[in-house]
Amino acid sequence: MAMSGLLVLLAAYLMLAYFVVPEIWIFRDAGRVADFGPMVTRTEQDIPGDPINVGLVGSKEQILRAFTAAGWDPADKVTLRTSAEIGLSVVLDRPDLDAPVSPLLFEGRKQDLAFEKAVGKSADERNHVRFWQTKEIGDDGRPIWLGSASFDRGVGFSHDTGQITHHIGADVDAERNLLIGDLLKAGQLASTYEIAGVGATKTGRNGGGDPYFTDGKALIGVLAVKDNTP
Repeated sequence: MAMSGLLVLLAAYLMLAYFVVPEIWIFRDAGRVADFGPMVTRTEQDIPGDPINVGLVGSKEQILRAFTAAGWDPADKVTLRTSAEIGLSVVLDRPDLDAPVSPLLFEGRKQDLAFEKAVGKSADERNHVRFWQTKEIGDDGRPIWLGSASFDRGVGFSHDTGQITHHIGADVDAERNLLIGDLLKAGQLASTYEIAGVGATKTGRNGGGDPYFTDGKALIGVLAVKDNTP
């Protein structure tokens, strides 16, 4: 009897957190959502997520090599197995260097690439970034990728929907600068430049309800062309 009661409560939580509350949130905040420009990601429930604050110019192969050189690991795709592994990493305080990152949408698509850099012993805290390949081409003919970098400071429940999520650090510019700094220190960037992003704000809020502040710019790194690198 106790087990059946727990299953009913779990089913009710899942229904509310992942279906009912997101629809209420979208209806309630429709006016605020309309104010967002195109440089903001969205959750699968169409809730505004983390801002676009970083970018790269280069091929997919160059990006993979650059992050390896900088000490960042590719994130696994979200599956039942990887979800269980990240959960055990947090609960047991043990490493999971390629833990999955939740999907976010930009221009209607899930991220093409994701990377992370461990902080501490488990996946509870980590530096991480998602990238989307855009249709734009850099001056050298290589594709431009836009991304969203943020710091996961701990696992908890979304302030807006109650879903289980990582909470991010408020200073997303610091994470942007750390990522580009790591690539520069590893000798992977030929140059950097800035483009307009979401716009300066001290009152941003992502899909988990976490506040963030930013100068509103995206920092773009142009990957260095190495010998024999496509």
